[in-house]
Amino acid sequence: MIDGPTWTFTADAEVYAAAAEPWLLRDPVRNTVLLTVLRGVRSGQFSEDPLMAWRTEGGSVEGAVIHTAPYPLLLGVVPLDALPSLATELIALGRSLPGVTGPLDQAEAFARAWWEPERGRRSERLYRLGSLVPPSVPGVARTAVAADAPLAAQWFREFQEEADVNVAADPTPVVSARINRNELMFWEDGGRPVSLAGVSAPIAGMSRVGPVYTPPALRRRGYGAAVTHAVTRKALDEGATEVLLFADLANPPSNSVYQALGYKRVADYASLRFR
Repeated sequence: MIDGPTWTFTADAEVYAAAAEPWLLRDPVRNTVLLTVLRGVRSGQFSEDPLMAWRTEGGSVEGAVIHTAPYPLLLGVVPLDALPSLATELIALGRSLPGVTGPLDQAEAFARAWWEPERGRRSERLYRLGSLVPPSVPGVARTAVAADAPLAAQWFREFQEEADVNVAADPTPVVSARINRNELMFWEDGGRPVSLAGVSAPIAGMSRVGPVYTPPALRRRGYGAAVTHAVTRKALDEGATEVLLFADLANPPSNSVYQALGYKRVADYASLRFR
């Protein structure tokens, strides 16, 4: 007898990884966020009641999601017809969601099934590196160290507020964990930090750039392009065969910058806000 489709929920990262990680790794490019968040959950980076789920049909995993409060629900490339039942199960569990993030079709399908209305969205494009093109910008790159944590956390917070995402989340634990993994770099000009970017250590050959932030008073000088190039180069040097990044579609200049560095469009994503 073939089992019907079911969602299985757990707070145990290793139980989730044993079931869902092979499915996520079939498409590490489009499942990039879930893979990097799973690594964070395993390392204790997210301590606020993580919830992970995978969908099985006929004995095979065909979808996976992660929710780490107070962030939005993260969707992988889940079959669209699986999302109404996911919403129903989460409602039955009493799970509170500030929003949902994922591939555009999946995010919209889940939002239609959720009990709260959509109150706003951030539209993004996923890019994959083709051939890296260096910019010509004054300054040098350096890896962030522990003493940089307060400035990095401040810039993460400003990035969150400007992007109108996750403003309730204190970025300090994430910043500290990423500094410990050598995942954050500053661009410096004249001996002072002028831009910041992160890049994840490779997972299955995939690294993702982000966030990229330059304070408003220092923009339009090429610093964002320079620090993005620096972290991209770092990822390649550390063995990444795919380097990815997300860009806000409401910010055409940043999309142009990334394309000039050699990034090519993969797919569109969305973060939909419920409150």
